[in-house]
Amino acid sequence: MASEGMKETLLNKKEQYYYENCPGCKVELHKASQTGLPIKELFTMWFIVLGTALPISSLFPFLYFMIRDFHIAKREEDIGSYAGYVGSAFMFGRALTSAFWGVVADRYGRKPVIIFGTFIVVVFNTLFGLSINFWMAVITRFLLGSLNGLLGPIKAYAAEIFREEYQALGMSTISTAWGIGLVIGPALGGFLAQPAEKYPAIFSKDSIFGRFPYFLPCLCISIFSLVVAIGSFWLPETLHNHDSEILPQDSYKSLEAASDTKEGNESTSKENLFKNWPLMSSIIIYCVFALHDMAYSEVFSLWAVSPRKFGGLSFSTADVGEILSISGFGLLVFQLTFYSSVAKYVGPIMTARVAGVLSILLLTSYPYIAMLSGITLSVLMNFASMMKNILSISIVTGLFILQNKAVDQRQRGAANGIAMTGMSFFKALGPAGGGALFSWGQKRLNASILPGVQVVFFVLNVIEAIGVLLTFKPFLVETQNT
Repeated sequence: MASEGMKETLLNKKEQYYYENCPGCKVELHKASQTGLPIKELFTMWFIVLGTALPISSLFPFLYFMIRDFHIAKREEDIGSYAGYVGSAFMFGRALTSAFWGVVADRYGRKPVIIFGTFIVVVFNTLFGLSINFWMAVITRFLLGSLNGLLGPIKAYAAEIFREEYQALGMSTISTAWGIGLVIGPALGGFLAQPAEKYPAIFSKDSIFGRFPYFLPCLCISIFSLVVAIGSFWLPETLHNHDSEILPQDSYKSLEAASDTKEGNESTSKENLFKNWPLMSSIIIYCVFALHDMAYSEVFSLWAVSPRKFGGLSFSTADVGEILSISGFGLLVFQLTFYSSVAKYVGPIMTARVAGVLSILLLTSYPYIAMLSGITLSVLMNFASMMKNILSISIVTGLFILQNKAVDQRQRGAANGIAMTGMSFFKALGPAGGGALFSWGQKRLNASILPGVQVVFFVLNVIEAIGVLLTFKPFLVETQNT
């Protein structure tokens, strides 16, 4: 009887009727009967996004050494350029196919894209760890990015699996898991790369981990993604499928629903997302900050492990992993405890502006922090890295909120597809540009103006400043709630 009552509730909503065998309708029925916080769904989203985010930047702590071991760079100063090409391959592949995977998810369902994407991580992330030359590394990263189109559909899935009052929480769970993955991934890469050198009592130089020194972190991430992929088979599909169903017998309701659907389609067709300036302005700003963040990730990892004679910190991969682990913990605490209060009090736009300005001041101090040594260097670098990641995720989360406020639920999937395509393109430029910039900086150590790494962080600050300036009117227009 309770189930019949829920169906009647659905009949009174905009769907107008309930299809017994439609997976989307079953989800709507479950949502209607659900009470309390959707803990299961939140954890499901968390693990799926985390499994996809971990391999994106896990290579950065050891990429410098991997390129060096490939013996493709003729000079040590050229390693950064080649590292940039490998780092960009993933995002370049994703930029080419994000729109395609969005169409697939709208046509065949969110669940198949999620399952396929997580299995792609298992296959190509493992193969990347077994790379024997530069081109194998580039190709495996490109295929990993182009065949895993999960992030756009998972945002649409989150909007559909949660009740309306919990959709904001679901979206913030995705952005938080994504941010944590981009920090914990490099931490794993730093701790687990070159295990035969770091942990000789456990890993022999003659073992597979000795012959492939960067395989262990990739393998661990792939095993985690395999567990997530298997668990994804039990996900409920949220896409409605009414094509093959027999309409309910109530012809008046059926006619009314068909009329509403036609009117809705006509309204949707008239709403061009590219003419929605609140949406497009937030996406453009999002792309600028994405370019900065990806270039920073590449530069930081190269700078941290490069020799002191080139202005680097001479850190080991384990040192980088330790810094990024502390940064990840600090980021998690901030997102779970402080961000929502800060954004609610000052708003997402002001949060992004303040975070951008503080980020510029922080990066300006990096070349001077590099002049320190010992425990002072370690403490300050850990604090600076944690603050940089907190500021970056605050900016991205604020812009993500603006994007979703700028469109209604009907167009949210398409809007996310546009944002993902643009962001992926700019993130593809980030590592390549960051690597080339870092190599250029190492070649001008004796320049009279902005020598060495000073010019690197100056250029990063210019990009950040452009992003901050774009958050002001008349460029950025916030959608007003009515």
